[in-house]
Amino acid sequence: MRATSDADPAPQSNAGPLLTHVELTWLEGRIEHWIRFGRDVGETILDRRRRVLSFAPRSVFAFVRWAANDFGTIISRIDIVRSIDRGEAYQTLPFVRPGGDILLRISGWPKVERVLQAIDAMEALGIDPTDAAPDHWRHLHNRFVAGLPSRSYSREQHRAWLLRQRLVS
Repeated sequence: MRATSDADPAPQSNAGPLLTHVELTWLEGRIEHWIRFGRDVGETILDRRRRVLSFAPRSVFAFVRWAANDFGTIISRIDIVRSIDRGEAYQTLPFVRPGGDILLRISGWPKVERVLQAIDAMEALGIDPTDAAPDHWRHLHNRFVAGLPSRSYSREQHRAWLLRQRLVS
């Protein structure tokens, strides 16, 4: 991939897989975009504050965006996204090209913090959040948006998801 001034990835031919590109920015205390979890397949460094990570089709990743000005936090958001393959429908998302299947989209620090705690709890069980059932992320999204308590992801639920995946593949 070539680096461009607007961080738009190079056009891709139809021969290979469609990669999803996420632009990350880090200006300490002002703009912080980072990946909380996910398995990237490539990285392009644009400059000392910006880089682009690429994800293979059907990869799940958590993209966190935070920004502040002189008066405090102006945006706090987490999106859990499944990257798409050619021909799949997708939603657009800032800094994510072309977009993805948004499994969870939460704004506001208290809710973002609850999502981060749910991710930490999953990792404490020894489960990689990248491999978790997409329905769990949708469940969290719906419960947090409604202001209701959510179910924790369990080893049993994860085992059932992995078994179901083996049957489908």
